[in-house]
Amino acid sequence: MSVSAAEVKKLRDMTGAGMMDCKAALVEMKGDIEKAVDYLRKKGMASAKKREGREANEGVIMSYIHPGSRLGVLVEVNCETDFVAKTDDFQALAKDIAMQIAATNPQSVSREDIPEEVVEREREIYRSQAHDGKKPDNIVEKIVEGKLDKYFQENVLMEQSFVKDPGKTVKDYVMEVSGKLGEAMSIKRFVRFQIGENIS
Repeated sequence: MSVSAAEVKKLRDMTGAGMMDCKAALVEMKGDIEKAVDYLRKKGMASAKKREGREANEGVIMSYIHPGSRLGVLVEVNCETDFVAKTDDFQALAKDIAMQIAATNPQSVSREDIPEEVVEREREIYRSQAHDGKKPDNIVEKIVEGKLDKYFQENVLMEQSFVKDPGKTVKDYVMEVSGKLGEAMSIKRFVRFQIGENIS
């Protein structure tokens, strides 16, 4: 099947993918633009997963000050090259992540960063709540794990719903941009300042 240059350009404008990738996606999806977008997104996510282990030592420190100047965030977002760090897409990602942190106040970047004693304390609270309901032990443990997952989804940045598109997680969003720009990306660390709060 042949596809026109105009269709390829339209798909490229929509996705930011390379011309040859756009053409191949359109041929594969028999000219259906929407399916071609999905095809490229899935392909981008798959290749982003392969890049996860690569070193990401470039990037930016992005700041966000909430209107009123009573809340601010600094976040380090990394990629592989200085070239990608300067792109509009990467800068937008870093800004979005800073705004996410301002809005949702996560405790850590990943669940591994939450101290084990904090996780254990949460487990104990959920366990005692479930036991009060006189449920059998195997059900209690399932309830505890379910509540713990919900705790992580609320408090771990990468597992939170992305505020600009709640249908995806922050990790999904980072992977999408990684797939589009062709480099491994990661969120290294952040700090959130709020007037009157102590920084631990």
